[in-house]
Amino acid sequence: MKVVLGYSGGLDTSVIVPWLKETYGAEVICMAANVGQREDLDGLEKKALASGASALVVEDLREEFIENYVFPTMRAGAIYGRKYLLGTAMARPIIARRQVEVAQRFGADALSHGCTGRGNDQVRFELTFAALAPEMKVIAPWREWDITSREEAFAYAEARDIPLEGVDKVKLYSRDENLWHISHEGGPLEDPANEPEPEMFQWTVAPEDAPDTPAEVTISFESGTPVALDGTRMGAVALVEILNELGGAHAVGRDDIVEDRLVGMKSRGVYETPGGTILYEALQELESICLDRRGMSFKDELGKRYADIVYEGRWWSPEREAVDAAVNVLMEPVTGEVRMKLYKGRAWAVSRTSEHSLYRPDLATFGESATYDHADAAGFIRLFGLPQRVSATLLKNRNAVAELLREVAERTPS
Repeated sequence: MKVVLGYSGGLDTSVIVPWLKETYGAEVICMAANVGQREDLDGLEKKALASGASALVVEDLREEFIENYVFPTMRAGAIYGRKYLLGTAMARPIIARRQVEVAQRFGADALSHGCTGRGNDQVRFELTFAALAPEMKVIAPWREWDITSREEAFAYAEARDIPLEGVDKVKLYSRDENLWHISHEGGPLEDPANEPEPEMFQWTVAPEDAPDTPAEVTISFESGTPVALDGTRMGAVALVEILNELGGAHAVGRDDIVEDRLVGMKSRGVYETPGGTILYEALQELESICLDRRGMSFKDELGKRYADIVYEGRWWSPEREAVDAAVNVLMEPVTGEVRMKLYKGRAWAVSRTSEHSLYRPDLATFGESATYDHADAAGFIRLFGLPQRVSATLLKNRNAVAELLREVAERTPS
């Protein structure tokens, strides 16, 4: 058997390599995905080979991740649980898809991942495997082996001389990092009553430590996709990186969330998404002048649907493609610029412009207007309020009849 393992070089995947060999007699090929995590991947091949893998494949997915997964999700307005901008959830379908492609390239029989049986990621990986390679066997060691703790995993590795350089033996938080966000779970966060410790945060300064002078940045969009900052066109990766640095320096993008996991239980996570928070806010402001009321309402409905699709790992589905098609139609006119102000943890728009703007100063003004005739409102209000008048008249007539019947009853001898 030949297995392709999604590999990070952490404790779990380092242990999985020898476990797959011992349990299945498998040749193990490791695949590591670069989705923008801030860690050195240079020494990963040496570690994977020393763990018993026959090869390591490193895939740079950063540009594709932002352009084809992050930006479509953002354009849809997808937000899970009111606050989560789906950083981890969006990364899984692209990593899993590339894992399938590597497996096909190497003629592998099976796919393996290091996700636990309690998390969402096992579903996201395996639904991608099912959609793109249903014929391949899926091996999920955390659902099969007898290892139940980090201590046991360390003991397993040490007994086999598996190198664990750089692995934290007293790991307090479980983190996931990519170009869009960094998440923190576990440790003190498992009690929702505990305030996050200041030293936990990696990307953002505390609001009280942010500069006393606000920063401004102008973001240009074309059909809902960000393409430039302060008039300079740039690629998607560079654009997100710059906004992450700028937003992080001004404490933008922290969210403390208790969410409902797909597998049933509630969990708490703290997320840092500085650039993403700025982009979501800016795009919503541009939509406010480019979309009408019904279009915005429909898009809000689509956003909730899209968030569930992404969170639940159903990226590779006709449903997601259908929602994308609808979003593309709605976002066609959403082209323009938004100037954002960043200050002490907040990001808000101070200017919005678009050649497709539906905002008409001559209609909205409280001053004299040659376009809008105030007298026209009388007929509109009369028609718009017709159901209320009909209901009120009917109720009045019913009350009058009821009062008449009461009077008759009172006058009639018993």
